[in-house]
Amino acid sequence: MSDLAGKTIIITGASRGIGEATARHMSGLGANVVLAARSVDAITALADELGSNAYAVPCDVSDWKQVSELISTAQAKFGAVDVLINNAGVIDPIARIEDSDPAAWGTATDINVKGVYHGMRAAIPVMVAQGHGTILNISSGAATGALEGWSHYCATKAAVLSLTRCGDEECRAQGLNVIGLSPGTVATDMQRNIRDSGLNPVSKLDPSVHIPADWVAKSLAYLCGPGGDAWCGQDFSLKSDQGRAEVGLPSVSG
Repeated sequence: MSDLAGKTIIITGASRGIGEATARHMSGLGANVVLAARSVDAITALADELGSNAYAVPCDVSDWKQVSELISTAQAKFGAVDVLINNAGVIDPIARIEDSDPAAWGTATDINVKGVYHGMRAAIPVMVAQGHGTILNISSGAATGALEGWSHYCATKAAVLSLTRCGDEECRAQGLNVIGLSPGTVATDMQRNIRDSGLNPVSKLDPSVHIPADWVAKSLAYLCGPGGDAWCGQDFSLKSDQGRAEVGLPSVSG
């Protein structure tokens, strides 16, 4: 288990799903958690529930100014920025390229790619000045694959993997870990939207194969510690027995 007591962890997309589960898990490990999302009521209620070591900051990650202020607020509130978890992302609207809405495709890019870049751009100078820091980017098997109706998601997750690689290339020598996490399919609201689309094999998966969001949270905590050192500049996968064994999770076969 990583020693996260007293560490400050910023989580984007913290209002539900993986983000919410991660906030709960990290808070339970004694970390200070900064909850960022557009859903103000949800993150405020979660911060109130978690207590004094949780702080809600309304933030649209596609807006550079808001992300810059998020990092500054976290540093001012808790004195450091030890971990940034770039979790915010969208998969809607699912559509074949010829049926896709260009504006919606662009919005997905603004959130999924620019949101990650904004977080890295704002956090890296703070972490370099501290001499340490970890950036965890939520990736996907879509980063290296192609799926019908997911051109926006595959393209943006491929870009996130490239940002992870570039961040590691530029920042490892300065004491920073930049790591991706590819969790596989997770039991969140996103799966309902995927299922309703009826496009590609993922929409046909039985719900029983989706992993719980708290498995992802535990994996993120693991990557914050020494276990993450071997995965800098790469995507750590929870779709393999090796990855799950490292974290202490059940095997793929159960």
